[in-house]
Amino acid sequence: MIEKLKKAEERFEKVEEALADPEIFSKQDEFTALMKERKNLAPVIEKFREYKEAESARDGAKELRDDSSVEAELREMAAEEFNAESEHCEKLLEELKILLLPKDPNDDKNVIVEIRQGAGGEEAALFAAVLYRMYTMYAASAGFKTEIMNANETELGGYKEISFMVEGEGAYSRLKFESGVHRVQRVPETEAQGRIQTSTATVAVLPEVEDVEIEINPADLKIETCKSSGAGGQHVNKTESAIRIIHIPTGIIVECQEERSQFKNRDKAMKMLRTKLYDIELSKQTEAIASARKSQVGTGDRSERIRTYNYPQGRITDHRIGLTLYSLENFLNGNIGEMIDALITADTAEKLKGNED
Repeated sequence: MIEKLKKAEERFEKVEEALADPEIFSKQDEFTALMKERKNLAPVIEKFREYKEAESARDGAKELRDDSSVEAELREMAAEEFNAESEHCEKLLEELKILLLPKDPNDDKNVIVEIRQGAGGEEAALFAAVLYRMYTMYAASAGFKTEIMNANETELGGYKEISFMVEGEGAYSRLKFESGVHRVQRVPETEAQGRIQTSTATVAVLPEVEDVEIEINPADLKIETCKSSGAGGQHVNKTESAIRIIHIPTGIIVECQEERSQFKNRDKAMKMLRTKLYDIELSKQTEAIASARKSQVGTGDRSERIRTYNYPQGRITDHRIGLTLYSLENFLNGNIGEMIDALITADTAEKLKGNED
């Protein structure tokens, strides 16, 4: 590992040298690539240099501790310093192991989140709306921007389905473990007997893809225009601005009706289609890995029940890592960072274990 880190440091120094050359500013593509490489290497190199300083201090303390010509009191102090720096070195090595884990290439990307009502009828649609509110509130607190792509609202204010974009660096890294079935246990407002009902909603978190990553043959598309539909509003049902695109080879259907402009809706719908096609390719690539080692935080499969929201007990339980939090109201107000951090930590631990195996 140390040899790998030394080579990484050499590469970092070459990148820094290249970026210091004034001529690099006239080579935009090369400049962008070097800046991205520097950004990826910097945390590792910073930690490695911190490790080398601690190692040097540890070795210096050891030398002083073992020198019989030095007075006893000074040797005792050196022994204490040696123990402290040894622990520091071990801690830094563990942190370096984590930094050297292969990075998910999608982590920095924007995401498209899709929420659909599952079992439970109108109550499930209302729960889908609760989840949408939770994620948008979290996104706002994290400095991310959200934008609705498509929504199918019910008369009571729930959602049969809603798709929205979350934009911001690291959006996928923070939300990727939210894919799966979310279960709610609560007494519906329409329930006169006060009985607890169990309903579900499914969440899919898909990394946004660039046009160049997925090529789509126009001959494979069937594009339809239709009037917008929804709960109401001046623009609804007046013009054929809504777009539905059918990808014939896969049967994937995407719709967008949030914009007044047909062209803007078409652009958003194509973005959703590319993302879904990319998700299919990504699933194929990761299938072999998933079968060999199922991550502790699950497969991300939309059919997998990942979390229960229990209103009577005020708790949220994530079934993949066995974590229960008793702060339901706070959680639904977008304060989901503690759960996300725990999921990331569990995934990192599983990857480290996989490397050791």
